[in-house]
Amino acid sequence: MTVTTTARPTGHPGYSETLPREPESAATARRLVRDALTAWGLNDLAEDGALAVSELVSNAVQHACRESIRVVVERTAARAVRVAVADFSRAKPAVREAGDGDEDGRGLFLVAALAADWGTDERRWGKVVWADLEARG
Repeated sequence: MTVTTTARPTGHPGYSETLPREPESAATARRLVRDALTAWGLNDLAEDGALAVSELVSNAVQHACRESIRVVVERTAARAVRVAVADFSRAKPAVREAGDGDEDGRGLFLVAALAADWGTDERRWGKVVWADLEARG
């Protein structure tokens, strides 16, 4: 599968890629977020953004129902970005409390801790789960 990244010519700057719904796509999503934030001079958000998108991708890989997902990085303000993952499942994600021995279940809790806000937008074809990150200072 060939993956391409393009900047949008109008409106708020944004980057997006359609990726296979597989665990390895988290690395590509992290790279996309880091590249976008570096291009925008928002390096201080790069690690939080990479971690948040990794968790969103992992959630989509585990719960979505088609072969692909879409990762989007948008600059929503001078010092703010939205990272989002779209998938073809209508099942809404929920923060849950993981037990001490659980190997998963902490992803959305971590996203909520990193983000200024996060949520889910329902679409006719599925949903978009997003996290808004704001630079400090």
